Amino acid sequence: MKSDNVKTGMQQAPHRSLFNALGYTKEELERPLVGVVCSYNEIVPGHMNLDKIADAVKMGIAMAGGTPIMFPAIAVCDGIAMGHIGMKYSLVTRDLIADSTEAMALAHQFDALVMIPNCDKNVPGLLMAAARINVPTIFVSGGPMLAGRVKGQKRSLSSMFEAVGSYAAGTMSEEDVCEFENKVCPTCGSCSGMYTANSMNCLTEVLGMGLRGNGTIPAVYSERIRLAKHAGMQVMELLKKNIRPRDIMTKEAILNALTVDMALGCSTNSMLHLPAIAHEIGMDFEIDFANGISEKTPNLCHLAPAGPTYMEDLNEAGGVYAVMNELNKKGLLHTECLTVTGKTVGENIEGCLNKNPEVIRPIDNPYTATGGLAVLKGNLAPDGSVVKRSAVVEEMLVHEGPARVFECEEDAITAIKSGEIHPGDVVVIRYVGPKGGPGMPEMLNPTSAIAGMGLGSSVALITDGRFSGASRGASIGHVSPEAAVCGPIALVEEGDIIKINIPNLSLNVDVPDEIMEERKAKWQPREPEVTTGYLARYAAMVTSGNRGAVLEIQK
Repeated sequence: MKSDNVKTGMQQAPHRSLFNALGYTKEELERPLVGVVCSYNEIVPGHMNLDKIADAVKMGIAMAGGTPIMFPAIAVCDGIAMGHIGMKYSLVTRDLIADSTEAMALAHQFDALVMIPNCDKNVPGLLMAAARINVPTIFVSGGPMLAGRVKGQKRSLSSMFEAVGSYAAGTMSEEDVCEFENKVCPTCGSCSGMYTANSMNCLTEVLGMGLRGNGTIPAVYSERIRLAKHAGMQVMELLKKNIRPRDIMTKEAILNALTVDMALGCSTNSMLHLPAIAHEIGMDFEIDFANGISEKTPNLCHLAPAGPTYMEDLNEAGGVYAVMNELNKKGLLHTECLTVTGKTVGENIEGCLNKNPEVIRPIDNPYTATGGLAVLKGNLAPDGSVVKRSAVVEEMLVHEGPARVFECEEDAITAIKSGEIHPGDVVVIRYVGPKGGPGMPEMLNPTSAIAGMGLGSSVALITDGRFSGASRGASIGHVSPEAAVCGPIALVEEGDIIKINIPNLSLNVDVPDEIMEERKAKWQPREPEVTTGYLARYAAMVTSGNRGAVLEIQK
């Protein structure tokens, strides 16, 4: 066992003395040491129940003959971090989580790992770590929040952000906003729509790294405690069979995840995280893969913010496996991929029925014949940009209008809420990419303000930053190259006509090439906003959004 390096032999007597100090018995040290990586904290609603999940996991490990040992992973709540300097620290925690987990797992020589994440960056960060460490590993998340109910309708966090915009537009009273505030987030768990946390937890099932229901069983259901116990037991089976993350997270598994992503209508952030996970297994992930897969993959689900259904509804309808079974009717999945069940994808999803065709459309009656995400290219985004096509109203799929250019999110929000943005406009927010942010902050406040002001079907937003999974509308992010490295988005001027054609996968600015070259010759880089600490180091090493914003030593 790997843990023999810290517990067996005369040279390890000092190590054993330290285990003795921890209260471990000889009998416990004779068993495999299983790291339980738990991101429990008291600031993230999706994580407040993870102590219960960890206790259940530890019980399952012990029942199956292992010795569970817990250590923490950090987590940022994107909602609480939204709209201020905290949002610069959201995406960057993905790499902190991966790095620190790698350090803990290898420093202490664990034989196996159980990862307990829940929210946006924890899931991909721990998947990246799992691929690096490559000891038998299984995932069990904290589960999604139940939807709130306001005036008889299901609601979620995106409704809350949009309510603030409606208040600014004068269409909602302060009392109405207060009612939303008290009701939209009624329980612990990852926010109840198909936002980034739930997208990544669902894709963990698809990748084969979590048991059935990991992405959809609500946080407050006792069924999730049982799932956690089974995850603890199952990691011991993985250890016996020496099934490791890189046996499971193959190129084909990544493509499966991208396929199901299209069917579910996942967050655009998955187009940052899947490339980063692929990078850890040595796969060269081009975001153009998305369009080829989207072309043949129907969109089967319209969960919030794209539609009126929520994670609890997806769970009742059969969950992720039911969606995968629908896709498999047209042979769209690599069913031979191995999973943490010890079985293949095909064996796992066999007989998993779609119990509600209103929540999961049958394969022959999809919302659209193409998938939920699209990658747009053109002279404004030569290396690509990403849009959640399934959350764009039909009249905005093709749009052109004058650019309204902002150098930061705050200025854009002020203009939107003060009525300076008009139907037909294209809001451009730049210098908020991975380097320029730094940290590629989410633009949920501007998109919510646009929707709340009643402009969601007439105004587009383009940025080199990214969007929350709670964003909807013609919101095009990850524009690459970003403004901070003189990407074309840095050269757009107020009033330039921007042309968006989502069906044709194009994003262009109607300015002659020679004019763009003249502007480029005059361009000067902006002074970095942050020059010290982790964000400065991150900005120096991070790659562009089209590469998943992975960290590399710059040559």
